[in-house]
Amino acid sequence: MTATPRTYWLEHAWLGTHVEPGVALDVTDGRIAAVRTGTPAPPPGAEILRGLTLPGLANAHSHAFHRALRSTVQVGSGTFWTWREVMYATADRLTPDRYHALARAVYAEMALAGITTVGEFHYVHHAPGGTPYADPNAMGEALLAAAAEAGIRITLLDAAYLSSGFGRPPTAHQLRFSDGDAESWAARSSLLKDRDHARIGAAVHSVRAVPAEQLSTVARWAEERRAPLHVHLSEQTAENDACREAHGCTPAQLLALHGVLGPRTTGVHNTHLTAEDVSLIGGSGTGTCMCPTTERDLADGIGPAAALQNEGSPLSLGSDSHAVVDLFEEARAMELNERLRTRTRGHWTAAALLRAATVDGHAALGWDDTGVIEAGARADLTTVALDSVRTAGPLPRLGAETAVFAATAADVRHTVVAGRHVVRDGAHTRVPDVPGALARAIRELRA
Repeated sequence: MTATPRTYWLEHAWLGTHVEPGVALDVTDGRIAAVRTGTPAPPPGAEILRGLTLPGLANAHSHAFHRALRSTVQVGSGTFWTWREVMYATADRLTPDRYHALARAVYAEMALAGITTVGEFHYVHHAPGGTPYADPNAMGEALLAAAAEAGIRITLLDAAYLSSGFGRPPTAHQLRFSDGDAESWAARSSLLKDRDHARIGAAVHSVRAVPAEQLSTVARWAEERRAPLHVHLSEQTAENDACREAHGCTPAQLLALHGVLGPRTTGVHNTHLTAEDVSLIGGSGTGTCMCPTTERDLADGIGPAAALQNEGSPLSLGSDSHAVVDLFEEARAMELNERLRTRTRGHWTAAALLRAATVDGHAALGWDDTGVIEAGARADLTTVALDSVRTAGPLPRLGAETAVFAATAADVRHTVVAGRHVVRDGAHTRVPDVPGALARAIRELRA
């Protein structure tokens, strides 16, 4: 993204295990060329990042158009399934141009929150009624362009979504999600190509949305390309019950039978699991993406994140429905949820929670050289103010604890992607008036 060598001076930097004061980063061709500690003053010509600088954050699970639902779905009561009807009505109004405008604003909001990479779980592929656009990937391309214009990286997780439930065809709302069968999904998805700011991955929307005999086609597509593969897994007990009725096993067991689980796969939510499920997921190296703000907003439940990690499942974090866009809130919510469940404290250190939000989140999205501050890594950074009303007071060496347990997205001062400012002093450098862009895009979608 940039070829101009430059130096950043970090007042405080989180280096994975501790906070180091006075760190100079030399950046060349968008990567960190050197990390120089023990640099108490900025070198001549260096760009100064005051506060605590972290690796850029990875939002491992996003549905960009859900941002239009914020507050709207808080009117009245209901369940996940009633919320879904409102979501479908919003999806019906998407066009490539409308989706581009909305996603550009949403991704700019993410950049303002310190997110440098997003995993977009994408399933709105076709026009209403299921007719393909002239470019069969017009909707996906709109998302890729939106991320580029907002200045962040993206992994487009193109989702197979073929049925409304076990043995049932898509509903009228779902026709625009479906390619008919997994082979047709694979043919369309194969037209999408990686680029500098983007990776193409795959997704099984859920076991209810992809017939069991077609799961292996999606898994094979991802395996052949060494691409990430994500799947909504056991978010709702109703899905578990229906899977047992149709196949005599849990969703996790069904995925294991058809070769979907493995180190490049991430289960999203992983909420309602049996002990055997937890062992299957962890033992296969399958990751877990927790989305605590959405899981509580939709009344999904609290997933067994600690047990999954103990069994070997790497953890990542996502904002999913964008009830809020704040990876610090997602990180602390995972810990605080576990405290509520167990009535004990301290299941993860702040460093472990930041790892889920950075290096492990990037790995889940296929960016294995991102999410750390070290030589050779991509120069993606986010700087959190240590002098706001939320963060003032604690010692700088407790910066990781301050970031996770006190800071919010509003405390992000700078976001750097490939060595170039996307957010400077709390303002987006590419998308002027992000709140206005969001309001306009949502107003147009509702028109």
